[in-house]
Amino acid sequence: MTDTSKAPLAVFDLDNTLADTAHRQRFLERRPRDWDRFFAAAPQDPPIPEGVALARESARECEVVYLTGRPERCRRDTLDWLAAQGLPEGRVYMRRDADRRPARFTKLEILRRLARTREIRVLVDDDELVCADAERAGFTVLRARWATPSADLKVAQEREGRT
Repeated sequence: MTDTSKAPLAVFDLDNTLADTAHRQRFLERRPRDWDRFFAAAPQDPPIPEGVALARESARECEVVYLTGRPERCRRDTLDWLAAQGLPEGRVYMRRDADRRPARFTKLEILRRLARTREIRVLVDDDELVCADAERAGFTVLRARWATPSADLKVAQEREGRT
């Protein structure tokens, strides 16, 4: 275990990076989208082995933090899920409940704030737009391509600012 007060940060997204959201995509395929049920089903997300292993491995040299587009109202379920998967303890940065900006804006804002005082070793995220913007801003990015992409989730992240 490393001294987390000085260690570089490894920043992990949750949905489709550590947590497999495939079972709850059906709530986004409806019109109107059922966001309450989509987020209520998150505690049943199966872990994604590749992402979980990478987070655990990263904790050897880095402080692991979690950066998600999930709304703040999901904090308790999210913290419980992370603990249940045996993921490294770490701060969780979430979207304010009323914030509907695209994930690439909210996440980059938080990354820049974190980078003022700490080295960010890597951002691990499945959202191509988040990854591209983070790379343009000078961050090292690992694209989490181990989950099946969802067109509805992509729209939710970019146009609706929901996750």
